[in-house]
Amino acid sequence: MIKLTMPDGSVREYEKRIKAIDVAKSISEGLARVVLAASYNDKTIDLQQELNEDGTIKFLKFEDEEGKHAFWHTSSHILAQAVKRLWPDAKLAIGPAIANGFYYDIDLDYRIVEEDLAKIEEEMKKIVKEELHLEKFELPRAEALEFVHKQGESYKEELINDLPEDAVISFYKQGDFVDLCAGPHLESTKKPKAIKLLTIAGAYWRGSEKNKMLQRIYGISFEKAKELEDYLNMLEEAKKRDHRKLGRELGLFFMSEEGPGFPFFLPKGTEIKNELVKFWREIHKEAGYVEIETPIILNRHLWETSGHWFHYKENMYTTIIDEEDYAIKPMNCPGSLLVYKNSPHSYKDFPMRVGELGRVHRHELSGALHGLMRVRTFTQDDAHIFMLPDQIKSEIKNVANLIDRVYKTFGFEYSVELSTRPEDFLGDIKDWDAAENDLKEALNELGLPFKINEGDGAFYGPKIDFKIRDCIGREWQCGTIQLDYQLPQRFELEYVGADGQKHRPIMIHRVALGSLERFFGVLIEQYAGAFPTWIAPVQVKILPISDKFNEYGENVKKQLEQKGIKVELDDRSEKIGYKIREAQLEKIPYMLVVGEKEAQSGTVSVRERGKGDIGSMPIDDISDIIVNKIASRENDSPMS
Repeated sequence: MIKLTMPDGSVREYEKRIKAIDVAKSISEGLARVVLAASYNDKTIDLQQELNEDGTIKFLKFEDEEGKHAFWHTSSHILAQAVKRLWPDAKLAIGPAIANGFYYDIDLDYRIVEEDLAKIEEEMKKIVKEELHLEKFELPRAEALEFVHKQGESYKEELINDLPEDAVISFYKQGDFVDLCAGPHLESTKKPKAIKLLTIAGAYWRGSEKNKMLQRIYGISFEKAKELEDYLNMLEEAKKRDHRKLGRELGLFFMSEEGPGFPFFLPKGTEIKNELVKFWREIHKEAGYVEIETPIILNRHLWETSGHWFHYKENMYTTIIDEEDYAIKPMNCPGSLLVYKNSPHSYKDFPMRVGELGRVHRHELSGALHGLMRVRTFTQDDAHIFMLPDQIKSEIKNVANLIDRVYKTFGFEYSVELSTRPEDFLGDIKDWDAAENDLKEALNELGLPFKINEGDGAFYGPKIDFKIRDCIGREWQCGTIQLDYQLPQRFELEYVGADGQKHRPIMIHRVALGSLERFFGVLIEQYAGAFPTWIAPVQVKILPISDKFNEYGENVKKQLEQKGIKVELDDRSEKIGYKIREAQLEKIPYMLVVGEKEAQSGTVSVRERGKGDIGSMPIDDISDIIVNKIASRENDSPMS
């Protein structure tokens, strides 16, 4: 007999070799109908896998990330099978599940075009209707090589050749189709009923330009047609909100061939960045932080001490100065550690909360660059907190509360993940265990639900990641809290304790916005460019109905500017309807129309974004409304 612990903590006994799906059936037939895979002793498995030892088990549905992974992984096999039916000469490379769907890389002399996607979809739907059972089998490495060689699958041969001599190779069979795969998968091809192939792209084999260009087909799948319809509607909405498109149209930023991955911010974009920085400085000063600035370029010795030279060098830009190796900083923390070491410290100084809006550079592959979301230079809203062991939990809670305040200001909901020790790590496992435990306890005390992300911590410590969810349901990684026992040791940081002896402080690395550039991009898409009044680069546009009233318009402009409102005057010789349409396209929060009536009465005719004409007002009244919105940072965007 084996004992299985359920998610609610209850324990059930079963005969050895029971299949995961039969355990689900023993709980309820309804559960068995909806589960896609299982987590057994923290490893995702097929429902057909036999269980032979005590452990924990959790059944995974589509709302679980691992459940989606199994669903979309099986969908990629259905795609490959459909392609092989239509073009038997096609050679298969890889076909993983990804964050939003799946893809398969294919080597085929025939060039697949958009019109072919519908044909492939139809074949996939036939395979779904056939309800083909997925069967896993394993072969020794030599037999596996012979098997894929007979199939003519040269890419699979290459993958197997990279595995150890004693490796046992797994395959999955569905009908007459067999693919090299580690799994896990669904029980059959039955469930992915709603399928849509989205795009075709080129992809070099193994991501190397030295290798052959393959054809990559991207797709998405769901159990129900309504879920697919909702997803496709979200994609359409996302296209409208694309920050790269809006960034050009609204004159916020641009990218240049002279600097791939290095964004240029235009005056209006810089205004928004400056408002973000102003907000950041304000709330950090309230929370007891001081601000520093450290150099962008520092020598190799520093990066060896921090561990980046050995663990992160492939992502760093390096140079030589006075015949010595230097690096442009990919992170701010080593510089902050030097600031700490610049003067002696006592236990009475703690906690020390030190913030830095630091520009960093990281080398990203050209194919990974994406507007402001993935760049090669960005500003991190970093902070490093130096503290005593008994201050850890309270400081983590303080940071979590600050991050919560930031996200609520912009109208974001968020989820939390705790990432644990990776395979490539620094320091003692005991310190890692203690650090992970402190993070868990802090989150539990805050009442914040969180998910464990095994093995995804930084090389120097575990971390808490905050993923914000925008108004159309997409998630973005932004804030993080990293607890670090390692760098204080590597840099030999010290303080004098209450006992008069020297001790090592403990350190938190944290960001709230993450990257200012990335957060800016997320805000563009969250608001579809219609920024809340407080952060909008132009808060008011004054629209004289003819040139005769430009002087009055200029007078109104000066009055608003004196109250700190960002104003533009449209004094072009254009019709008022045209000016209004232009201001609407620019997504200006307030338009103030002025003509003879307004000039005589000292008023303005107000048009509010999202509401239209709201009537005539004295200048002081409308300026007070706008000033209050700015001061309170009201989230009045109609698009959020």
